[in-house]
Parts: sequence; structure tokens; C-alpha cells
Amino acid sequence: MSQSADYESGQAAPLYITAVVGLLFLALIFFAFGEADVRRNGAQSASDAAALAAAQESRSLEAVDLRAHILDRAYLTLVFNGPYPGTHNGCAKASWFAGKNDAVSVDCRMLFDGRWGFTVGVRSNKGMSANLVPGTEGKRAKATSVAVVDPRCKFIPNPDLTSPSPGALACDNKVWVIDPKDLALLPEMTELFTVRLAD
Repeated sequence: MSQSADYESGQAAPLYITAVVGLLFLALIFFAFGEADVRRNGAQSASDAAALAAAQESRSLEAVDLRAHILDRAYLTLVFNGPYPGTHNGCAKASWFAGKNDAVSVDCRMLFDGRWGFTVGVRSNKGMSANLVPGTEGKRAKATSVAVVDPRCKFIPNPDLTSPSPGALACDNKVWVIDPKDLALLPEMTELFTVRLAD
């Protein structure tokens, strides 16, 4: 091998090393952003589950009030023909579900905009493991979700005010006439109200 070839080979080595180091650095940066994205998605899933749990718990607790006021026209009109803000707090369930999804519920509040629902904010339990981007090591992902309870039915008041039945609930394609003599046939809360994520 000539002296010129040895010289060129010696100059190429630092370039290869620099290229490899650069590629490794880029791979680590992509890893850091990928980890951040995974943490963010995990926190969002946890907040969605927690908000839905709070709304479902509130809906379940409302069943007692509904059975107690099933003959009250004013109550039925308010709940089913709304807007109805809800009266039962389900935030204890939000905290439990956040924990089951590797997060902690940092904020759970009932909505005060006329809707029956909750806004839940969570923070992931695990922080970023790499400090490749300055200031990111140990940072925890945060997310917020809103879940609401919507009636599936409309209350149709009985025009006959002397009738013992206050009216009927029109739910999807079914109509349930409220019969004071047979209140055991009251549909389940899941048939009367739906729980969904909202903006």
C-alpha cells in the first residue's frame, strides 16, 4: 500500500467516527422524543379513563335520587330535558382509575357550564428517564379529559294532571310509561344515560 493511500485512510477514520457519533446522538434524540410521546399517550389514556369513571360513578349515584323522585314531573323534566348539571361527585373513582393506569389524579372537578360531567387532570407516575433534551429528565406527562353524562331519553309529561302517572320516558326506539303501581320496571341507568368523552 502506498504512503498516499495510508494518509487518505487515516483522514477518513475521523469522518466515520464523527458520522457514527452523530447518528447515535440522533437515535438518542429520537428515543427521548419517543419516550415523551409514550408518556404523553399514557397520561391521556389515564385521564380519559379517570374522567369516564367519575361520570359513571355520578350516574350510578343518581339512581337513588331518580327512584325517589320518579313521580316528580319537575325533577324528571330537569334531569331528562335539561340542562341538568348533576349533583353527585364521582371524583373518588377518578383517583382510583388514575392510579390503576399508572398516574395520579391531580385535579378532578364537576363541570359548572350546565353540563353533567367532570374534568380530570392527571400526571403520570413515571418521569422521563433520559436527559438528552436539557431539563426533561424526571419530567412527568400531564393530560386533561372531560367526560359528560347525557340522557338517552326525553321526558314526555302526561297532559292529564289528574293521572297518577307523571308521563313517559322516550328512550331511543322505546317508550317507557311510568306506572306508579309497577316502578320495579324502571330501566337501568345505562339505558337512561350515556357517558362519553367531550371537549
